[in-house]
Amino acid sequence: MCMKTFSLPCGKGTQTVSLEESHMLYDLHGNDVTVAADEQAAVRQALRQPVGSAPLRDIIQAGDTVAIIVSDITRLVHTDVMLPVIVEELNSIGVKDEQITVITAQGTHRAHTPEEDAIVCGQEMAKRLRIVNHDCRNDEALTCIGTTTYGNDVYINAEAVKADKVILTGSVSFHPMAGFGGGRKAVLPGIAGYDTIMRNHAMALTEDVGGGCNPLCETSLLEHNPLHDDMRQAAEMLNPAYLVNTVFTADGELYEVVGGHWHEAWKKGCEDLLRIASVPIQELSDVTIGSAGGYPKDMNLYQSMKAHMNSVFATKPGGIMIFTLDCPDIKEPAIFTNWFFRSNMEEFERDLRADFSIPAFVAFKSRCIINSMKQVYVVTRPENFDIIRQSGQIPAATLEEAWAMAQEELKREGKDDYMVTVMGHASATFPVLQK
Repeated sequence: MCMKTFSLPCGKGTQTVSLEESHMLYDLHGNDVTVAADEQAAVRQALRQPVGSAPLRDIIQAGDTVAIIVSDITRLVHTDVMLPVIVEELNSIGVKDEQITVITAQGTHRAHTPEEDAIVCGQEMAKRLRIVNHDCRNDEALTCIGTTTYGNDVYINAEAVKADKVILTGSVSFHPMAGFGGGRKAVLPGIAGYDTIMRNHAMALTEDVGGGCNPLCETSLLEHNPLHDDMRQAAEMLNPAYLVNTVFTADGELYEVVGGHWHEAWKKGCEDLLRIASVPIQELSDVTIGSAGGYPKDMNLYQSMKAHMNSVFATKPGGIMIFTLDCPDIKEPAIFTNWFFRSNMEEFERDLRADFSIPAFVAFKSRCIINSMKQVYVVTRPENFDIIRQSGQIPAATLEEAWAMAQEELKREGKDDYMVTVMGHASATFPVLQK
């Protein structure tokens, strides 16, 4: 019997498991790619060698007021590297610091503290520039700029509307509802009003009660995705002057910076991310063993669910999934965990439609994935065990213990020809079944 030992991230440490090589189907990782050696140079290149647009200096003029939309602290973007380069370029054009407003795209998230503004934007930029935290619930700070073909009235931050030019920043990533993050998401949900955001995100459910999640609103899907198209229309109404987005590898290293037209440059980023982070597979496994990628990606269950949402694409329906998730702040945010503990899915969906929120939808979709499996085991801290059980999963102290339980389950099912896939960075690795 030939064994192979795998080490998976769990918090700031690792968990190991030994598997028979004859049962191994895939060990999935992001593709080996060259990473950007100089991040500031990559940003500068994105400003001067754009996609689908003239360079930034040919679009912005001296005297223009400029609003720069930046992601909030919950997103991996490297804004603190990007923003000084953009501001330097604007200064060289003749745009002064006092003509620049930074708007943090909170979406429905809470406002930053001043310390968090400095972390996101960088200490120097936080001192030099005016920073406005978007508040989706402050109607007086919103302006309606039109209505999408889906009947969504687009209310967005008035500071962005009144600026002469708007620059979108962010990071291209996989998104379980919008297909991809980044790009137009800086506008909706980033700087949109609460009702606009909720109406948009409710499209992630089917029109009919009982239909559950909308299959058109899924990771990597853009074509015919109404949630994405509604976002795109909202951004088109604002007509941003320029976009700068980072693209990261599955291991969190900067692959590239795309810049130029707000939609065309972002689309290139999506295509490149799909190429470097998606992994073609020929068949689904009976068991998938995955990790969110360790700290900080497994700080809580809300973030950790990204591992489930990618691993499901590598696993047979009715299969087994095992995850290593440290989750020191397992109950954060409370709005997610309160929904996540619901087990009656009919009531869950009905209540979600009546009071839609993004954390509630993520909880619903996560429970649908868990319910689609025979068992889901979670290797975590002992103090998290009761919470894991409430979520319909089975806790374990070690990966070897979880694997032993999974093997007993396979034995009960009479499966001795089972196949296993390992995903050490499941949150950032997207399996694509070749049809």
